Amino acid sequence: MDDRFKNGNLDFLFDCILKLESKQECYNFFEDLCTMPELQAISQRIVVAKMLTGGKVYKEIETETGASTATISRVKRSLQYGAEGYDVIFERLGIKGKNE
Repeated sequence: MDDRFKNGNLDFLFDCILKLESKQECYNFFEDLCTMPELQAISQRIVVAKMLTGGKVYKEIETETGASTATISRVKRSLQYGAEGYDVIFERLGIKGKNE
């Protein structure tokens, strides 16, 4: 993450997330932490990233997820030029890219 974004509040948030031990604990924590639209937006982005990694085209992604082309473009930029956060997660989940 870009150093200008790092701060004690984010460190504390990430420390909290790293202490969650189950999917149910995640549901409970994020229900308390976020609004439903915030959670939907975050989950939509990770699904868009998965679909882009799998070789899906914008129209398919837009139709299946309801994501705007702006959101899809932003996620694609992150996949191409970002901090490789999606790559780490997808590798750990066993999700392969279209060229693998």
